[in-house]
Amino acid sequence: MTTLAPVLEDGVTIHHPHLVNLYGCHVGAGSRIGTFVEIQRNAFVGRNCKISSHSFICEGVTIEDGVFIGHGVMFTNDLYPSAVTEDGTVQGDSDWQVHPIRVRQRASIGSNATILAGVTIGEGALIGAGAVVTCDVPDFAIVAGVPARIIGSTRHKPAPAEASQAAALAE
Repeated sequence: MTTLAPVLEDGVTIHHPHLVNLYGCHVGAGSRIGTFVEIQRNAFVGRNCKISSHSFICEGVTIEDGVFIGHGVMFTNDLYPSAVTEDGTVQGDSDWQVHPIRVRQRASIGSNATILAGVTIGEGALIGAGAVVTCDVPDFAIVAGVPARIIGSTRHKPAPAEASQAAALAE
């Protein structure tokens, strides 16, 4: 089996290239890839994304521009995973179907979230740490939990000055 070289656009930063596994994927200009990340064939990462350490981006995942992927985020691409076929032989590429995932621009996915096959995460959405996303997430939604449920909107997040004031008051 031949390993396909990744396509890396200008300005891609890979902090520890010997500690990542990129093959047959496309990574857009200005994106940053952390340590111990795997991005498989036929996966696409847009421009100016940040993929944090220990994340797994499998075949069929499309990440649009400006997306943040936290530490240890896992994507899946198979609705019925199995090692073998019904007759007990090892599955090959023709024995299963990729169910694509799309992460729309400027979405953020918190550490240790799991994104199940076939899901679309909307523009500007925020996925809470540890969430398990089992269905589509609307644009600008904040979701958290297992399974992930809508708990708010990123359209209502405080302005930077308000957030700083709130943090100062909390001390």
